[in-house]
Amino acid sequence: MNPQNRKHTETRHPSRLAASLAALALLLLAPPALAQPGHDHASHAPARAQTAPLASGQGIVKKIDREKQRLTLAHDPIAQLQWPAMTMPFTVVDPALLQGLEVGDRIGFDLKDEQTIGAVRKR
Repeated sequence: MNPQNRKHTETRHPSRLAASLAALALLLLAPPALAQPGHDHASHAPARAQTAPLASGQGIVKKIDREKQRLTLAHDPIAQLQWPAMTMPFTVVDPALLQGLEVGDRIGFDLKDEQTIGAVRKR
């Protein structure tokens, strides 16, 4: 192609370049193809994406409401959130976290957010 003609074409059709770039971006950002039937991806996929906890703390179990998946704790100060020691209810992400807990237990816990406990460790 003659250089003068190329310049003329590029100036006349700038949308072609934009469309090409958009198509390339879609190809690069598109989700992977559907899994093949019978193929087990679990063997080479990460176990489960874990997000870092918002904060961690320690406290004493004051009340357990298994039906509502709530745990009331008298917790120590939580420096990451600049919270003083206080007693407050939290929701747990999984009712299994309440198994084996009793009022009076001293626990460590990780907060998923300011109202939700994502992990519990008996102390």
